[in-house]
Amino acid sequence: MRTLFRGGTVVTAEGARQEDLLVDGERIAAIGQRLPDDGAAVVDAPGLLLLPGGIDVHTHLDMPLGDTASADDFTSGHLAAAFGGTTSHLDFAIQPKGASLREALDLWHARAAGRATIDYGFHMTIADPTPAVLDEIALLPDWGVTTVKVLMAYKGRLQVDDATLFAIARRTASAGILLMAHCENGDAIDILVREAVAAGCRSPRCHALTRPAELEGEATGRAIALAAVAGAPLYVVHVTCDLALQQVRAARARGLRVWAETCPQYFFFTADDLDRPGFEGAKFVCSPPFRTARDQEALWEGVRDGSLDVVATDHCSFNFATQKTLGRDDFSKIPSGVPAIEDRLMVLHHAGVDGGRISLGRFVELTATNPARLFGIYPRKGSLTVGADADIVLFDPQAERTLSARTHHMRVDYNLFEGMTVRGAPVAVWVRGRQIVDGDRFLGQSGSGRFLHRARFAP
Repeated sequence: MRTLFRGGTVVTAEGARQEDLLVDGERIAAIGQRLPDDGAAVVDAPGLLLLPGGIDVHTHLDMPLGDTASADDFTSGHLAAAFGGTTSHLDFAIQPKGASLREALDLWHARAAGRATIDYGFHMTIADPTPAVLDEIALLPDWGVTTVKVLMAYKGRLQVDDATLFAIARRTASAGILLMAHCENGDAIDILVREAVAAGCRSPRCHALTRPAELEGEATGRAIALAAVAGAPLYVVHVTCDLALQQVRAARARGLRVWAETCPQYFFFTADDLDRPGFEGAKFVCSPPFRTARDQEALWEGVRDGSLDVVATDHCSFNFATQKTLGRDDFSKIPSGVPAIEDRLMVLHHAGVDGGRISLGRFVELTATNPARLFGIYPRKGSLTVGADADIVLFDPQAERTLSARTHHMRVDYNLFEGMTVRGAPVAVWVRGRQIVDGDRFLGQSGSGRFLHRARFAP
């Protein structure tokens, strides 16, 4: 099938230009002025932007957590992603205690099988690093997985100690794998949480009080140092504060191979949102927590000056009425995570591009091109170039949309940005040349999404 997009503005990380774009089958065949249609289906796009499909490299779909699981699975999560202009994502396969990495990966493949409507890949989260598991790290690239995540928080559940982090970093360095780190000092947080609960501090606000920015900054610096000694490239996930960002900047100034992401929610909410009346603050509980207005400005500066490379979501949705309320009497039992997979492009365009903080090119770089480059799927994904997959978002920069749980496609009973009116929204979406969104209609087919077998890390 051939499709000609005519009269729109093609946007890449390098900038925007008014050109036609021709799709032949699953790939982009030509980009240029006044391309002939030659029998192709024509999509007239004057006044509209042609964006490369968004790539969200930090999601948690159908993620087990104790006796519950995140609300969005690979059906609803992909539906929501598509309506938000995201055409590829990378989820975390979390190793259960006692399982091999191969077994963990197979569990996540089973979660996606027959459900996927956009393309997807997996990171591997190592939670039980036995000697046999460490040996498996070298096999991950053969399985299409070229990223490994370690968590320096969640003591007793997912946290690894420094010796283990260092051992894993050495293995990833030799295997051509990018090491990812959740940077918080879990030992200190564990003490603060236990003390807070014992003292009667039980409300959602206590979540932020027991996970201060200093402990994120400290852990970020420690992860950078350990990775540097191990010779491992490092990607710091969900940076929330100026203290952590300073560590990233300092590392880069020393020539270290360090990259970092933040998430859209950290631009819009602060710790004060956890103190909303009643139990409403539980909707805003995530880890690391929301910080201060000063930290928000630091993050905006980070995306402007290149210190932050990616805006992903850390989408991990839990229903307020039936899941967040598990921690009504104890903040430490509130499932940690927020829904954002559908709203990422819209809120970042609204506050970033329409708000005059970043250019259109930088917007595409943060949401598609840099994710593709860092995670082994460029130039196949992440840019509108000849030969690339025809993952295309037709985006109306003037369209206004009010974000709400009443209209979103996520399988969760609240919207983090409830009532926020944004300017700029997707109006149609294609994955590998096949249209999956047309206005309010979803045209995707379950099982049509493909696993992304990613290349070894080579920035």
